[in-house]
Amino acid sequence: MSALSLPLHLLEFLGRRAPIALWVSLALGMAFPGLSEFVRPLLGPLVFVLLSLAFLRVEPAPVRARLRRPLPVLTGTLWLLLVIPALAAATLMALPEGSVTPDIALIVFLACAGPPVMSAPGFIAMMGLDGAFALTLLVCAMALTPITAPVFADLMTGGALHLAPLDLALRLAAYLLGSLVLARLARAALGAERIRAGRSKIDGLNVVLLFLFALAAMDGVAASFLDRPLLTLAITVMTFVVAALQLAVTYGLFRHLGAADAFALAHSTGSRNMGLMVAALGSHIPELVWLWFALGQLPIYMLPLLLKPIARRLPAG
Repeated sequence: MSALSLPLHLLEFLGRRAPIALWVSLALGMAFPGLSEFVRPLLGPLVFVLLSLAFLRVEPAPVRARLRRPLPVLTGTLWLLLVIPALAAATLMALPEGSVTPDIALIVFLACAGPPVMSAPGFIAMMGLDGAFALTLLVCAMALTPITAPVFADLMTGGALHLAPLDLALRLAAYLLGSLVLARLARAALGAERIRAGRSKIDGLNVVLLFLFALAAMDGVAASFLDRPLLTLAITVMTFVVAALQLAVTYGLFRHLGAADAFALAHSTGSRNMGLMVAALGSHIPELVWLWFALGQLPIYMLPLLLKPIARRLPAG
């Protein structure tokens, strides 16, 4: 066995066991707080590379096939990026003045205004379903996020965010366009066939990067559990509640798409790419908001394994 083949076999091993490997990465992130603090500055580059890998795996044919019937994709994307955050923004504005702090408003923004996580199509595939619909939703949502997210950030925070909507839009666009260009260059250099043949290795690399991302995100979580156990536990529970609520409501409203597509949309809606938003916001992240972002990775990483038995029982149509 060559020196290169061992790491490649390890990547394949991780790729085939991605859901369990993701759980382990979260546990290690909380178990080694010093390592999390060291990796935290790499959050932005990790998001960029994860985005690039997500775009690298995009096969044009399934996306084009789904776009030939644009209504499900259009309604799903509008639900994800416009309807849910609009309802959240309206709720915040309807509450009595002074009852919503800027931190809470920013948490609501992170929880419901972002696109699906980059790994949403892969997670759907891991659950034994066709990931084409989730992939098409991801591509469309990513394209629109630099337009929609800054608007809702401004609406929800009442202009309290220390970053102009245009600046946020430009940062999001830079992440998305830059990663797309890198992915297209890599795809041109490697070729579609080599990428398909190496899909399990790419999955494994994705797991390694998600492990590092989890380490970066978990910075401060262990200390928070020790210093403020009740608050930290309450936030943990709320992240699961918010994810489950978005998932359940979406599935119920979109059952007419067919159980499998409704499930893919529901999972994509409940698993938001908060990392992209945090990376774009840069240093403008208060401690409480970071804690929500960190603990919000728990449902994202755990849902694929928890929902797999349910997904396997879904009818195809």
